[in-house]
Amino acid sequence: MNVNKEWQAALRVIDKIEHSGFEAVIVGGAVRDHLLQRSVNDVDVATSALPVEVKEIFSSTVDVGIEHGTVLVLDEGEPIEVTTYRTEGTYSDYRRPEEVAFVRNLEEDLQRRDFTINAMAFTKEGTIIDLYGGKEDIDKKIIRAVGDPNVRFREDALRMLRAIRFGAQLGFSIEEGTLKAIQMDSDLIDFIANERISMEMSKIWKSKYVYYGLQLLVETNLSKFLVGQLEDQLEHWRTFKTEDPVVGWAYLCLLNRQEVQNIADFYRLSNKEKTYIRKVLSAFDSLRQNWTAMDYFINELDVLEAAYDFAQWQNFRLPFKKEKIQEIKNNLPLQSVDQLAINGNHLMSWSTRKRGPWIKVALDAAIIAVLNGYVKNDEEKLKEWFINDFIDEG
Repeated sequence: MNVNKEWQAALRVIDKIEHSGFEAVIVGGAVRDHLLQRSVNDVDVATSALPVEVKEIFSSTVDVGIEHGTVLVLDEGEPIEVTTYRTEGTYSDYRRPEEVAFVRNLEEDLQRRDFTINAMAFTKEGTIIDLYGGKEDIDKKIIRAVGDPNVRFREDALRMLRAIRFGAQLGFSIEEGTLKAIQMDSDLIDFIANERISMEMSKIWKSKYVYYGLQLLVETNLSKFLVGQLEDQLEHWRTFKTEDPVVGWAYLCLLNRQEVQNIADFYRLSNKEKTYIRKVLSAFDSLRQNWTAMDYFINELDVLEAAYDFAQWQNFRLPFKKEKIQEIKNNLPLQSVDQLAINGNHLMSWSTRKRGPWIKVALDAAIIAVLNGYVKNDEEKLKEWFINDFIDEG
């Protein structure tokens, strides 16, 4: 079995827990991805040992969520989250249980999980514990809730959006009963914090089957409770593909130009994300009129490439291939403002004017002149341009 360092560390953690007289297994998404032969990340361990007992077994731990039974173990080179088997009390707000009870039985722990494909466990010996048909559902490529789907979604309404996200990531269909339960309870998504919704949507944007995921959002009625007119814009997403979720947010904003601020507010986008979106939308608008040398200069490569992709997804005819963008950008006579051969002090020494806003205007004009090939990026040539052209024009 080909496993990564985190998986190997988890097995060593399990071995130590078992030598102390307790049960321990790998659980959740790591088991699912292992069976799917996908890259395995975030290898979590569940155990019959209580948090205080886990802390006694290992020399280096961090209480990352001890009230919910989770201790981060650092002994084995890779940080491994170890969580005590637990059951959860009633959910009064469709978001979190009012209480958590630790148990010694794995079955009780697995039955509280969201979907069958996430409710399996892996023992140190390599045995898969599958009480709810997760392996069969993986073979059938379906997402099915553990037990009564309405109960699962009324415990935590975010699970509805997680079902969509798994569909987008894996290309799995949603089992009929689970799908109907989401349609019935879709309005409960309003109880979920916008930050949690945003995290799931970010994972959808970089999924393998984004278009299918958005189809599911519309089919389940969840799209009605999200900002952005997904139902009317589905076809625009058919060829969308990215590895960076901020590209998804930017494309959503492009398709909803009148709702950009609402999108940023609803999904709690960061200032960095909002700046990126603003740049890409501006570059997209400029591309429709053909980019100038200044467009290539002021925009990062990823911004230009995203704007180009947007144009392709909008079925615009473009006169050059995407690969040409980096070539043009690399061949600019300037790559940054710092490379300009002159600065404000030069301009002051060549002029009798007092320091003021005109200096920035002149430097910007010099950059444009160099980028467009009107003048070489050389101090003497720029001095000549400044005295003979810029001052005369001014």
